[in-house]
Amino acid sequence: KNSRNHRCHKINQQQQQRNIMSCDIGLYGLAVMGQNFALNMASHGFKVCVANRSPAKVDLTVQRAKDEGDLPIVGTKSPEEFVAQLSKPRKIIILVMAGKPVDQTIATLSQYLEEGDVIIDGGNEWYQNTLRRAKELEAKGIHFVGMGISGGEEGARNGPSLMPGGPKEAYDMIEPIITKCAAQVNDGACTGYVGPVGAGNYVKMVHNGIEYGDMQLIGEVYDIMKHVLKLSNEEMANIFSEWNSTELQSYLIEITSTILGKKDEFVEGGYVVDYILDKTGMKGTGRWTIQEAAERSVAAPLMAASLDARYISARKDERIKASEILKGPEVTSAEIPVHKMQMLDDLKAALYAAKVCSYAQGLGIIKSCSEDMDWGINLSDCARMWKGGCIIRAALLQKIQDALARDKNLPNLILDPVVASELNDRTAAWRRVVVVAVGYGISTPALCGALNYFDSYRRKSLPANLTQAQRDFFGGHTYERTDREGVFHTAWTDAHKSIGDINERTAGEV
Repeated sequence: KNSRNHRCHKINQQQQQRNIMSCDIGLYGLAVMGQNFALNMASHGFKVCVANRSPAKVDLTVQRAKDEGDLPIVGTKSPEEFVAQLSKPRKIIILVMAGKPVDQTIATLSQYLEEGDVIIDGGNEWYQNTLRRAKELEAKGIHFVGMGISGGEEGARNGPSLMPGGPKEAYDMIEPIITKCAAQVNDGACTGYVGPVGAGNYVKMVHNGIEYGDMQLIGEVYDIMKHVLKLSNEEMANIFSEWNSTELQSYLIEITSTILGKKDEFVEGGYVVDYILDKTGMKGTGRWTIQEAAERSVAAPLMAASLDARYISARKDERIKASEILKGPEVTSAEIPVHKMQMLDDLKAALYAAKVCSYAQGLGIIKSCSEDMDWGINLSDCARMWKGGCIIRAALLQKIQDALARDKNLPNLILDPVVASELNDRTAAWRRVVVVAVGYGISTPALCGALNYFDSYRRKSLPANLTQAQRDFFGGHTYERTDREGVFHTAWTDAHKSIGDINERTAGEV
């Protein structure tokens, strides 16, 4: 009898242990993104354990799970209880503010984890931090994955674009979950194995840089519509809505139409957008993208211009003073005639062409870093992952995916024959837009930056020969010639003396 009681007690203990360790995945960090992604996973049949530094958000998430269909979400109030609820090997997504909060969360949770467990950081994190954390956790046998998540609050709930980078073994463990929970498009889920640790964060960072450029381009087109064509909000909303059923179809074009048509709740007959202060905020990923472009020696003038535009927008008080001192052109429609329908067609063409250059610049940054780091990132897969769920999702991405699949060694997206043909067909319209904008004093740094990028890249010869001659003149930096092999230096004046070993003068060039 005692033996039978002992066996029953042991079976009950084992059953209780199985009940405790029954959750498929954990999510720590329950701001709106965290809540929504937890609910997303639960909606796909995965049992999710959630935790947060403040218990109130745990209760809110559990209540939302009940209200949205009695979804399988388990709330916990302590890190130890949270980890104990997870089946082994444990899989934990953390969605907390980038920087120190991530380090603190990892330190708190890892003391309860074991070899073979996986931590997935889903925040917008600097990839070098991800590399550091992965190395620290590797010593404990814990896998670390940096996973970019794009799509905002709506995407997190209904299907985002997910860009994971980490050990392949760890990716294979989370793949069944993220594949089901990602946005779905014609050729599958908007996720996949991006590459080793750091690659996922890097691709998401550049995604955000492209996003900056795309938003700035749309803003410049809006500026021309409003101040040159004098269109009403309703007219502009309708135009963007029409464009969203063309080659410009995208999430950002769609929401622009909605934004422009939204009536204000405080001012009768007014529109919300007209009462929003013209200062654009940012979280830092755009700055990181431009820093990386410089580090990799990749030209990204459109994205750099969009970042500069945000910096200038932030100096509102200075701009108010400048508007009283600095003068722009005072032109009339008679001096620079603009035909409404022609300009709208030109704006549409210019926006499309510039968007292509934005993607080309971003993919160029990813390509360069992937080669430097030996990550093996598939650029066509990046385009595929961005086709749904994310902020930069657009019909254009199918053409980009196809172009990069046709030639995996393509040096630049705009060299693809199909893409090049589309750009060539739109350059005249693009130039007309820029000319009109300059004539009317409308700043278009992104449209101009993209056009300058296109014009510089397409030219066989650039004035860089003069710049290099200047470097040789004042610094003895030498130069190469077009008519013979070798490295040369010229004694430009009588004051120039021998520079010694000419090969030493090129040391340190990047």
